[in-house]
Amino acid sequence: MLQSLAGSSCVRLVERHRSAWCFGFLVLGYLLYLVFGAVVFSSVELPYEDLLRQELRKLKRRFLEEHECLSEQQLEQFLGRVLEASNYGVSVLSNASGNWNWDFTSALFFASTVLSTTGYGHTVPLSDGGKAFCIIYSVIGIPFTLLFLTAVVQRVTIHVTRRPVLYFHVRWGFSKQMVAIVHAVLLGFVTVSCFFFIPAAVFSILEDDWNFLESFYFCFISLSTIGLGDYVPGEGYNQKFRELYKIGITCYLLLGLIAMLVVLETFCELHELKKFRKMFYVKKDKDEDRVHIIEHDQLSFSSIADQAGGPKEDRKQNEPFVSLQSSAQPDGSAGN
Repeated sequence: MLQSLAGSSCVRLVERHRSAWCFGFLVLGYLLYLVFGAVVFSSVELPYEDLLRQELRKLKRRFLEEHECLSEQQLEQFLGRVLEASNYGVSVLSNASGNWNWDFTSALFFASTVLSTTGYGHTVPLSDGGKAFCIIYSVIGIPFTLLFLTAVVQRVTIHVTRRPVLYFHVRWGFSKQMVAIVHAVLLGFVTVSCFFFIPAAVFSILEDDWNFLESFYFCFISLSTIGLGDYVPGEGYNQKFRELYKIGITCYLLLGLIAMLVVLETFCELHELKKFRKMFYVKKDKDEDRVHIIEHDQLSFSSIADQAGGPKEDRKQNEPFVSLQSSAQPDGSAGN
């Protein structure tokens, strides 16, 4: 008897704090995922780093043996200055002297990477004035970019996601959830094809030193706004049509980012994912709901009238997915 009571009390305790338990497991899973990534990256990349260090030591030793008039300290100073300039996007190599990092097209590409928070890091401001302007430009431009992308994605989602799903649901009578899942999968496949596979094939042709995997890697790192900067297009020696190429890459990054956000928004509107996300949210208390209701009761009559008199079509478009019954309700009421 006591065991059954204790078991039922434990079950009630777990059910009462279910959201907290789920959130705790989510945090633990995220930390374990970080540790897992660190272990894999370290085990895979550390041997390659060790080989590269040994190769550089051999080259340095051989260079000093062949040039006895040069001391190791002088060589270290020269290499330190070269590496410092390389971090600012300036190369000492003769085959890279023709590429300027701050002509108009390169600056336009840099501005797009800053505002999209991609930030490759291959080009950075050199002057104090440029650094100060970059801070001010980013503080204003990043929220402006988020507002711009939100507005564009909301309009694109209506025409690309909500209307097609509603059409097949109402016109053909398919299940709303099934149509939404199939549409999300197809949209994801089309987006990956148009903004990953096809551009990767193009980059592998235009960039002499890139293979298909490296090109696909660049596309993913760029459109996911990670922006590691180890691969940047248009930086090769004697790149043909470099200005036009840079402008095309800028347009590709903006369109690809919009496409990625549309796909993400489409998947987030799926009923199954909404139920999954709610497992980790904090439930509202009844007192908060009452306050929310009181605040709505204190609205003026004019604002309520304005909301009620709004176009019905806009309200339907803003809803994620309208059910068949709600769409057929006006016709049925009119017929009655």
